Amino acid sequence: MTQFPQDYGQPAARRRRRPVRTVFMVLLVLLLTVALVAGGYLWSLARSFDSGTTTIENALPVNSPPKDPRAGNSQNILLIGTDERDPGSEAARSDTMMLVHLPGDRSTAYVMSIMRDTWTDIPGYGEQKINAAMALGGVPLVVETVQTMFDAPIDHVAIVDFEGFKGLTDALGGVDVNNPVPFSSSISDDYFPAGMVSLDGDSALNYVRERYAFTDGDYQRVRNQQAFVSGLVSSALSRETLLNPVKISRSVSEISPYLSVDEGLDAAAAGQLAFSLRNVRGGNIEMFTLPTLGVGTSSDGQSIVVKDAAAIAEIAEALDTDAMGEYLAATNRG
Repeated sequence: MTQFPQDYGQPAARRRRRPVRTVFMVLLVLLLTVALVAGGYLWSLARSFDSGTTTIENALPVNSPPKDPRAGNSQNILLIGTDERDPGSEAARSDTMMLVHLPGDRSTAYVMSIMRDTWTDIPGYGEQKINAAMALGGVPLVVETVQTMFDAPIDHVAIVDFEGFKGLTDALGGVDVNNPVPFSSSISDDYFPAGMVSLDGDSALNYVRERYAFTDGDYQRVRNQQAFVSGLVSSALSRETLLNPVKISRSVSEISPYLSVDEGLDAAAAGQLAFSLRNVRGGNIEMFTLPTLGVGTSSDGQSIVVKDAAAIAEIAEALDTDAMGEYLAATNRG
């Protein structure tokens, strides 16, 4: 079995620290397209987007599960952060993963974080940490693994690495985050007090990738990532950004070279999707984490996150029936 040892306590003595390849801004690229459509800059954006991004061939498996008719016009987009600039590299791992569900009426965007150490079935390889799928079979296997977990198709997939994340943060003039828990970074001199903090690209990277400062490790890191995306969305969709074509163009230019997308997610598709989301703002985006049963140890001694099969079944039903809002309201997870 492929080993990807992770601890939830102290870091291993010889562990090489890698920046988290955070992927929240992919959603924002789609949303920012709205401003360019409204302002007449679509051609410029399309050229920048298509020339900068990398296309992932055969990203979506041919054996994807059929879409339930009850799902209507909803879409599922998988956002991935990897350890390598090249998503096809054998050394790549999906360090950050989010499933974005867009309901048919496009009134909201539901963003679900999936813990990277979630122990689940990887088709053809048995039970593994979900972040092993990238190294074992590339993007198609990651998509297939998530589709198998929820028995629902993925419509699009996008990958980004940390340099694009850093550049976008700076292009927006920084991001204000409501930090829930004060902590000192274990990888820099940064200290993040509780309450509102202003982050530039470098400090934002340190903020979202920290895990060793917390007793519950990745759990708090995911909560911090969700707090950051709230601030990032608010900044990206503010009037100051939406009415500033220079800032928009800079944002898209900064992130495009670090984006890899499936063959169907070109500028035209992104523009159409973004236009359908034209009424979505920061307050309309609901973020939550895939429920788990806590941490455990695999039969071969790996520290893992134990998935909650009952909750996964409920989420699968919500995806099939385009009822994510109802699921979150019933479980008080939104």
